[in-house]
Amino acid sequence: MARGAVAVTRTGAPRLPGALAALMVAGLCLGTLVPLLRGAGEGGFGAADWAALRFTLLQAALSALVSVALAVPVARALARRRFPGRGALVTLLGAPFLLPVIVAILGLLALFGRGGLVNDALALLGLPRLSIYGLHGVVLAHVFLNLPLATRLILQGWLDVPAERFRLAATLNAPVWAVIERPMLARIVPGALAAIFALCLTSFSVALILGGGPAATTLELAIYQAIRFEADVAGAAQLALLQYLLCGAAAGLALGLAPGAMGGAGLGRAVERWDAQGRAARTGDALAIGGAALFLLLPLALAALRGVGGLAELPPEVAGAAGRSLLVALGATALTLILALALAMRGGHLALVAGTLPLAASGLVLGTGLLHLLRPHVALATAALPVTALVDALVALPFALRALAPALAEIEARHGRLADSLGLTGLRRLRIVLLPLLRPALGFAGGLAAALSVGNLGAIALFAAEGQATLPLLMARLMGAYRMEAAAGVGLMILVLALGLFWAFDRGGRTRAAA
Repeated sequence: MARGAVAVTRTGAPRLPGALAALMVAGLCLGTLVPLLRGAGEGGFGAADWAALRFTLLQAALSALVSVALAVPVARALARRRFPGRGALVTLLGAPFLLPVIVAILGLLALFGRGGLVNDALALLGLPRLSIYGLHGVVLAHVFLNLPLATRLILQGWLDVPAERFRLAATLNAPVWAVIERPMLARIVPGALAAIFALCLTSFSVALILGGGPAATTLELAIYQAIRFEADVAGAAQLALLQYLLCGAAAGLALGLAPGAMGGAGLGRAVERWDAQGRAARTGDALAIGGAALFLLLPLALAALRGVGGLAELPPEVAGAAGRSLLVALGATALTLILALALAMRGGHLALVAGTLPLAASGLVLGTGLLHLLRPHVALATAALPVTALVDALVALPFALRALAPALAEIEARHGRLADSLGLTGLRRLRIVLLPLLRPALGFAGGLAAALSVGNLGAIALFAAEGQATLPLLMARLMGAYRMEAAAGVGLMILVLALGLFWAFDRGGRTRAAA
C-alpha cells in the first residue's frame, strides 16, 4: 500500500523526524509483540482456537475469490462503455474505505436480514426465509465492502492497456480476450486477490455482528471474547500472536504480488473497442454495471432510510458517544498526518518498512498488545480514548502515506532544484515550499484517516467502560440488544459524520491550495 514512499529518496526537507517516526511506528507495531509473547499461555491451542483459524482463512479466501470474480465483468464493462454518470460511479468505486463497516452491515441487514426486503419478498411468495448469519453472511458483507476495491484495481489494469494494442488486435482480427485481456488479468488478479484476502483477515465488526457462533468465529472475534467474556488474557495473547503472524504473511504476499508497470507506452489515443459492438456485449455490460450499482447502492439507501426513521429512538448517551468519536477521529487524524508526512520526507526503505508494518498488525491485535502493556500501570478505562486514537492512526497510516509520498515526490521533481538554489532547506523548505503545495494531498489523507477512525470498531471494544462508548461501539451494543431502530439512527450519524469529516478535510486542503 505504501510503496510510494520509496519514490522519495532525498529532499532538502528535514529527515530526522522521519527516522523518529519510523522508530515510533516500528516500536508500536513490533513492541506489542513482546507482551503478547510474554503473555501467551503455555497450554497450546485448543479445538476452538483451530476452528477459529480455519474459519478465518476460509471466509477470507471465499470473500477474495467471490469479490474478484464479480469484479472482472464489472471492470470490463466500465472499461468498454461511456455513459452519463460513469465518472461518478467510478469515483464511488474508488473510495470503498470511506464507508463505515458497521453502517454497511446495517444496510445489508435491511436488505437481507430476517425482516429485510429479500425475506419479505420470499415470504410473499411462500418461500422459506434466508438467514444472513454465519459463513455466507460474513462472505456477503466482505463482498459488499471489497467489490468496489477489486473493481477499481482491475479497471486500472484495463485502463493501462494502450489504445494501439486494441487497434492492432482489430487489424489482425485477433481475439481481444486471448491476446490482451487474459494476459492483463493474469498480471493484475493475483495481487487483487492477495490484497482483499489480507483485508478480510481483520474485519472484526463483520464477524462480531454476522458471525459469532461456534462455527463462525474468526481469530479477532475469539480474541475479543477471551478478553471481554472469559477474562482469559493469556489465551487472548496467544490468539493475537497467531493473528499477527497471519496478517504479516498476508500483507507480505499482497505487496509481493502487486503488479509492476505494464511495458509499452501508447500515444494517448482514445480506446476504441470493436469487440464490444454487438447487442449481446452491450446487454452483458449493462447487466454487470447495473447489477453492481444496485448491489452497492440499495443497502446504503436502506440504511439511510432506516436511520432517518430511527433518529427519534436515539438513546440519551448518543451525544457523548458522538463527542468521543469526533475527539478520537481528530486526534487520530493529526497523528496520522504527522507520521505520514515525516515518513514521506524521510523516504527510502526505512519509510517503506514503517509504512507497511501497520498492515501486519490489525487494530484489535495492536489494542490487545497495548492492553497487556498498560494493564499493570493504568486503569484501562482511562486509556480507552487515547489508545483508540493511537491505534486508529496506525491503521490509517499506510493509506495516508500512499497519498502523500507520490505528491511529495512530484513536488521535489518540479521545484527541488529551485529550492536548493535558493538555499531553502530544513524547516524553511517545509514551510515555504512543501506544505503549501501538499495541501490537497494532506486534505485527502486527513479526510481518509478521519473517516476510517469514525467508523472503526476495534480497540475501543477492549478498553471502553459502560459510559465510554464511541458511536460504532454504541451502535454494536444497540444491535446486540435488538434495538435496531435506534441502531439505525446511530448508523446514520456515523455515516454523516464520516462523510462530513472527509469532505471538510478534502475540501479544506483544495480550497487553501487554490487560494
